[in-house]
Amino acid sequence: MTTETLTSLRELHSRTADGILVRLLWCEVEGRVFVSVDDNKTGEAFSVEVPEGERALHVFAHPFAYAT
Repeated sequence: MTTETLTSLRELHSRTADGILVRLLWCEVEGRVFVSVDDNKTGEAFSVEVPEGERALHVFAHPFAYAT
């Protein structure tokens, strides 16, 4: 993600379970949707762009299946 992308993100939804924060983010400028995952226990974090043709809420519900 570019600096411009980071400053134009809007949080659409979020959830927390067992110290893992999952956020659904929309970049209005680029028209792209991301899912961000932050594990507060391990300090690990990643984000994935919702692939074209995929449902954003499905990626939000199963982000680890889309992690590379």
